[in-house]
Amino acid sequence: MKSLETVLKEVESMEQEIIETTMEMIRIPALAPINGGDGESRKADYLMTRTGGFDQVRRFDVPDTVDPNVMRSNIIAVKKGKRKETLWFVSHMDVVPTGDPELWDTPPFDPVLKDGKVYGRGTEDDGQSVISTMFASRPFLDQEFEGMSLGIAWVADEETNSTCGIQHLLSQGVFQPGDIIMVPDHCSPDGSTIAMAEKHIIWLKFCIEGKTTHASTPGLGINAYKVSTMLLMDLIESFDGRFGDRDTMYRPSNSTFEPTKSIATVENVNTIPGYDEFCMDIRLNPNYDPELVIRMAEEIAGIYAESTGAKITVEVLQKAIAGKPSSLESVGYKALSDSIEEVMGRVPEPIGIAGGTCANFFRLKGFDAYAWQTGDGSLHAPNEYMLVKNVMNDTKVFATLIHKLCM
Repeated sequence: MKSLETVLKEVESMEQEIIETTMEMIRIPALAPINGGDGESRKADYLMTRTGGFDQVRRFDVPDTVDPNVMRSNIIAVKKGKRKETLWFVSHMDVVPTGDPELWDTPPFDPVLKDGKVYGRGTEDDGQSVISTMFASRPFLDQEFEGMSLGIAWVADEETNSTCGIQHLLSQGVFQPGDIIMVPDHCSPDGSTIAMAEKHIIWLKFCIEGKTTHASTPGLGINAYKVSTMLLMDLIESFDGRFGDRDTMYRPSNSTFEPTKSIATVENVNTIPGYDEFCMDIRLNPNYDPELVIRMAEEIAGIYAESTGAKITVEVLQKAIAGKPSSLESVGYKALSDSIEEVMGRVPEPIGIAGGTCANFFRLKGFDAYAWQTGDGSLHAPNEYMLVKNVMNDTKVFATLIHKLCM
């Protein structure tokens, strides 16, 4: 059996290959059809070439819920151990849209290595964890496992709702009771926190139909933009007042109610817009019932519809219920915490996060699941990057964890 010291030296020797593999992978976009992409299939094709040495490799291609002609691809690779349980690492292949190209200093899908950082869309979220789990497993694939099996899951659809990704795999019985679930998707700069719980997530869409008219005669129309602005401010104030409790276990400790996606109204300044819409991303502390938020939104929208004459509809785009917090007494948590301490030199703090990661879907099914990795928090932003030192540290932590539980 290889010593841990030997394993970590192997990881250190792979740094250049880790950088090159990251850059090759980032060149392959993996956007959901709803975001104008063609899914993860091409990225999965590439990653399938990196699964040599595992005892079992399965690919699950799932038709997209918006465009069934597009396959959302998932890869499951397992190295068998003598115990029936499996240590799983779950990372996602899909990425978010790049946004305004003018805000990028380099092309989002033409990665650049500069000053110890690899720039590109999907580097930190979640390419770093795909790479770290790939290379953490590498030193063990020629070994006999006396302990748990090792499972690598590279999944689809995490950036939308995971219907074609982790939820599908859970429905297929890929994971079994007693398995240990690690999700390298929550990051802190120094790796000092492990996420063991998440908040409820609610996405709401508000559509306001008014009546277009000339801006000089506003009384002849209904200004949908004006109505939506007043409605939005009332919603934020009402939500903050009604759901204002704080829970110090979570980061942040308060529930958040953020306006996000909106649309352009009219092209010229002197026209009253007859239609507007906006969305809200809500991260609700788990002591509250999400249905109360939705009901309040509908009630406030109804009040504005009656007082202004506008037609207002409220659509629930997503409602993700928070699972039970994962145990801090489990074998998996203790082994992960010890591995982080050995590599990073600090004892991590367990926290709840605003979510959402694949870990919550496991918690809803009764599994303990933990999210951890290091990162600078550049995910979803222009000029997203991955620090090379972070992916190296993550790889060492995961290799240490594998050595503890599988060897």
